[in-house]
Amino acid sequence: MLDTIFTHENLTVLSHISYAILAGAFIGFERSYYGRPAGFRTHTLVCLSSSLLMVLTVNQLEWMGTSPQDIVKTDPTRLAQGIMTGIGFLGAGVIYKEGFTIRGLTTAASIWITAAIGILFGVGLYFPATLATIVTVGILSLFHHVERWMPKHSYVHFNISFDRKHRMQEEELRTVLKEYGFSIGNISYHIVDDGEISEYRSVIRTKDHSAVKRLAEHLIALEIVHEFKIAPSGD
Repeated sequence: MLDTIFTHENLTVLSHISYAILAGAFIGFERSYYGRPAGFRTHTLVCLSSSLLMVLTVNQLEWMGTSPQDIVKTDPTRLAQGIMTGIGFLGAGVIYKEGFTIRGLTTAASIWITAAIGILFGVGLYFPATLATIVTVGILSLFHHVERWMPKHSYVHFNISFDRKHRMQEEELRTVLKEYGFSIGNISYHIVDDGEISEYRSVIRTKDHSAVKRLAEHLIALEIVHEFKIAPSGD
């Protein structure tokens, strides 16, 4: 009986899905470690399901039970395209907006590439699948730290309000922002609370990540400021 179970074909299928499980779990562990919504189990299941569907496709002679001459010719890549399209919906589920910030884009991308890795394991392309798994985890973990030190602009949604009779002039506000290393574009003007409060709104930019904290501390110390909000954008 064992001979009928542990055939060469069955062992090949087992190796395909086993590697897919390990690859998905490896990537998912990194996502879980950083507290992402789609983590260990999600990535493992995505990679496993992709592998199973491709195993189904490349072994169609066995489950259709016909000879190669009688079987309808199919293109396995069409199933791969369907998998990647379906994974797009799962990836969209982990993308969400938090204030002015869009989060979950990296996790969505990791789900998408996990599906691709599962497809590679499903058809038995072990080397590129293993290499892709290692590279993916490297990008998610190592690049996460590299990205913090990369020179880049930080965009910040900035709202500040004053008592209408004792408001800060726009030129003075621009001077304060410039002193803390921010560049400012267009400003929108608002009168709220039945005309009692004057408000400025803008998107400001800086290369200094610590400037946001220093600006906030400065504004807190100003008695003239009625209310302010500094909301950095990013994933």
